[in-house]
Amino acid sequence: MSLTIEKKCKAKGVKLTDQRKVIAKVMSESTDHPNVDELYNRVSKIDSKISIATVYRTVKLFEESGILAKHDFKGGKARYEELNEGHHDHLIDIKTGEIIEFVNEEIEELQKKVAEKHGYDLVDHKLELYGVKKKS
Repeated sequence: MSLTIEKKCKAKGVKLTDQRKVIAKVMSESTDHPNVDELYNRVSKIDSKISIATVYRTVKLFEESGILAKHDFKGGKARYEELNEGHHDHLIDIKTGEIIEFVNEEIEELQKKVAEKHGYDLVDHKLELYGVKKKS
């Protein structure tokens, strides 16, 4: 089970104000990849005193601390998710913006083979697939 963002902050020595705790809790409970505006809307329902600037600053701090991952998917605002140990790739629906996380061992192996063919050890990668849902 993954640590909550709040626990990760404590482990990394990131000071948690009451407002940061609310932002961390909302982000930990997010099952999607919210952008800052979406995160702000969710946070302000819990504490209306939290400004959009505070959300921006907190997200940046969490990103710089290695707690959140920032994704700049094509054609949209930066989106965020909790940084977890397990690797996954993304399939993005270009019409709805829905983001599907997936792991495919064949793709993982193929990427390693491509790197090896060119004389490299693969140390990191990011795969984003963009599509539209097929009509049934």
